[in-house]
Amino acid sequence: MVSVKIISKTTGRPMKSQKVSIGFLGFFRGFSETVYTDSNGETHFNNDPGEGTIYVNGNAVYRGQISGMKYVYI
Repeated sequence: MVSVKIISKTTGRPMKSQKVSIGFLGFFRGFSETVYTDSNGETHFNNDPGEGTIYVNGNAVYRGQISGMKYVYI
């Protein structure tokens, strides 16, 4: 399981209703489902950890190792 928490750079508060997906590196990995953040700014994916890119509202916001809870500031 992989989780992502989206936080506003300007306010430091969690951002709800943000569209999040993950593109994993690797021939058979592909993309996760698209999930919207909850009131805590969190999304949860039933994917194994790995290298990839986190997309928020269609924009790449993080590239690298994705595992556990990943905090992303936008």
